[in-house]
Order: sequence, then structure tokens, then C-alpha cells
Amino acid sequence: MKRFLRYTFLFFVSILVFSCSVILLKPTVTINENPRNFKYVYIPGTETINSSVGGTTYGGYFYSTGKSVNPADLITGAFSKRGFIKLPELSDDLIDQTLIVNYGESGRRTVGLGYTIEVTIQLVSAKNNSLISSCTAEGIGDTEADDIRIAIDRCLSSLFDSTTN
Repeated sequence: MKRFLRYTFLFFVSILVFSCSVILLKPTVTINENPRNFKYVYIPGTETINSSVGGTTYGGYFYSTGKSVNPADLITGAFSKRGFIKLPELSDDLIDQTLIVNYGESGRRTVGLGYTIEVTIQLVSAKNNSLISSCTAEGIGDTEADDIRIAIDRCLSSLFDSTTN
């Protein structure tokens, strides 16, 4: 009987451990033209996403850890780090060298005891509104803000790694 209980316990522990380990899907990248052929980016503003993790402690005191993320700020940082110049508005004299960067959440996937958030980022020519490139990636963290931060980072890293000469 002890052996049965021991194996049953190990079975449930292994299910718990394996269900908590998440393998994120590989980011997908589409490149119609190299984004590095452009010098400027226009990134429309996005709303800040707030999320928190909390629980109760001994004695009934409540604690909460809040996190927030603004996708446009993360995207701006990634492009600035790679030498692009962010324009506050579209300019007719720079339109030939300008990318419009669109961001959106494109899905969720249930995994283990939680879910991933998927984001898609499009790079569009400001001159003729043609799709230059796009990327899609998912992220998972402690909060939705973490999920989005991870997904954006994975997405843009894959995009720029694909266009490195």
C-alpha cells in the first residue's frame, strides 16, 4: 500500500511539474522588404496595461504587486536601440523613409495552469501603405503586463534577427 501511495504521489507531482513548464510557440516573421532600408518610425500611441498579482498573508493582510506596460514605449525603445528615429507625427518630406508601426494583441492560448498572450506587430510603408514586414510572438509571465512585454521583445528580436545582413 505504501508503494502505491508513493507512486501515486510521484505521478501527481510529475503532472504538476510538467503542466507548469510552458513551451512558447516560435515567433513567425514575414519580410517583404528589409525594414533597415528605412530610417524613421511613426508609432501610434497605445494605452498602458496595468495588472497585478496578489494574495493574503498570515493575519489576513492583503498584499498586491502591480505592474504596468505601455506597448508603444517598448516598441519605441526597441527601434531606437537599433538606430531608428521616432517621429512624433508623419512628415511629408520624410515619408519615403518612414515606417508606420502597428501593434495589436492577436490571441491567447491556454497552457498548463495559465495562458499566453500573442501579439502581432506590422511595419507598413508610410509612402504607399504596403506591408514591409510583420511578426507574431507570444509571451507568458506572472502578469498580463509581463506576457505582453515578453511577447513584444520576442517578436521584435526575431524580426531584427531575420533582417541582419
